[in-house]
Amino acid sequence: MDPLFNTTDFNGTGNNGSGNGSDGLNQFVQPVWQIALWGVLYCSTVAVSVAGNMVVIWIILAHKRMRTVTNYFLVNLAFAEASMSAFNTAINFAYAVHNEWYFGPIYCRFHNFFPIAAIFASIYSMTAIALDRYMAIIRPLQQRLSSTETRMVVLVIWTLALLLAFPQYHFSSIAALPGRTVCYIDWPEYSSLDFRKLYYVCVTVLNYFLPLCIMGCAYSIVGVTLWASEIPGDSSQRYKEQLIAKRKVVKMMVVVVCTFALCWLPYHVYFLLHEFFPELFEKRYIQQVYLGVMWLAMSSTMYNPIIYYCLNSRFRAGFQQVFCCCSPTVGKEELELRSPRYMQTQMSIYRASRLEAAVSTSVEMKTE
Repeated sequence: MDPLFNTTDFNGTGNNGSGNGSDGLNQFVQPVWQIALWGVLYCSTVAVSVAGNMVVIWIILAHKRMRTVTNYFLVNLAFAEASMSAFNTAINFAYAVHNEWYFGPIYCRFHNFFPIAAIFASIYSMTAIALDRYMAIIRPLQQRLSSTETRMVVLVIWTLALLLAFPQYHFSSIAALPGRTVCYIDWPEYSSLDFRKLYYVCVTVLNYFLPLCIMGCAYSIVGVTLWASEIPGDSSQRYKEQLIAKRKVVKMMVVVVCTFALCWLPYHVYFLLHEFFPELFEKRYIQQVYLGVMWLAMSSTMYNPIIYYCLNSRFRAGFQQVFCCCSPTVGKEELELRSPRYMQTQMSIYRASRLEAAVSTSVEMKTE
């Protein structure tokens, strides 16, 4: 939506909170050191986000053991977040600081359109994971999604995302004001309907509150099921391992969802206030608030790879394979992304074969 992505109203009042005078000049001029600090923060976010999410995609697609339904949705989540970070974060910062559009009309449309779609794809990928975990744990006898069905769900998510973001593309334009060029959204005006406010409220509900409610309900039920009772003492080792693995996956995804919710909450509060109480955004300090709110929202794209590394042993092994390939401390079993149970099985087979060879040798020696 245009306040986040620095579009500007045609009358010269910046939707990003920087209310400019009628002369069209940017009245918010920050010291160079402040711009430099913000620049380092934004560029670091882009670097960590793009690198981390690309590694996540590689870990899943390059290793057959990682190609599960949940992980296919994680690929979609990583792609959406890496794309938004690469194509929009730095541009957001440049436009917020200079309040002038340097990138032409085509990129203006893309700049307003794509982030809405990417946010939708991100949060509904997380919603799909929550529902998949719910079905796997609460209704284990029901048939799981196949790879083809998972790809179809991803396609539906992106189709709905593009449809939701289309008004941002359709109404985007640029205009030359005295002293600067702006990228703005020329919303239609209706006497009985404020289309802009209606659209923003719908986007906020569909892109934030609705999916969070769905995920909250799903993970609450799953959590009660997984943690309400202790593991029976006479349970098999495999049952215990499966239950612990399910708990770890759910715990990791709850951390991912909570991080996303916390990062985007100030953004939604900020821009809903902007729509209904615009007089609050005429202060000079509001540009600093805007830069902080925008950075926090954009930074949500870089946390997931860190969470995966900390809470999932297979992702940790994958990251070590990429970044620590020369380190002797990285075990072979981690580099191959083998599960502990797999390694135990392989070790048992190895020991059995060694024992068989030893017995055979002993028998031959006695025969001689």
